Amino acid sequence: MIRKKEQYKEVESLTVAHDIRVRFNETDPLGIVWHGYYITYFEDGREAFGRHHGISYLDVFDSGFTTPIVKSTCEHKLSLRYGDVARIETTIVATPAAKIIHRYKIFDVDNNVVCTGETIQVFLDKNGDLMLTNPPFYEEWKQKVGLLT
Repeated sequence: MIRKKEQYKEVESLTVAHDIRVRFNETDPLGIVWHGYYITYFEDGREAFGRHHGISYLDVFDSGFTTPIVKSTCEHKLSLRYGDVARIETTIVATPAAKIIHRYKIFDVDNNVVCTGETIQVFLDKNGDLMLTNPPFYEEWKQKVGLLT
């Protein structure tokens, strides 16, 4: 019997690292990153992943689809501060379902885990209808990168 959690494994070979520098406007009066910005950092990582692997938001849109986020989670471990440089590692999760799951790890300059999280996106066609199967362009991409589920 396969447990639900075992169906969704990170594909470590499909991880993209992206560095960011914490901007002043992302911090509170104490110079600490406001918690909501970590979701923005996840988006930075997701966009870097998409550009690197040819499935950016524009690539998806040009294929006739959108991928709204239907769930996001974020677990804070340490704080980032104004001026810090952080590394966002974005990894895709293999799933047979018609959705895209990304997992994130944000590291500080000392390689400590600052934050972890996950987002789940679904596919909508041009009419805004939910796709119950993976669109052809995504199936082709999965085959190309070895994500056979």
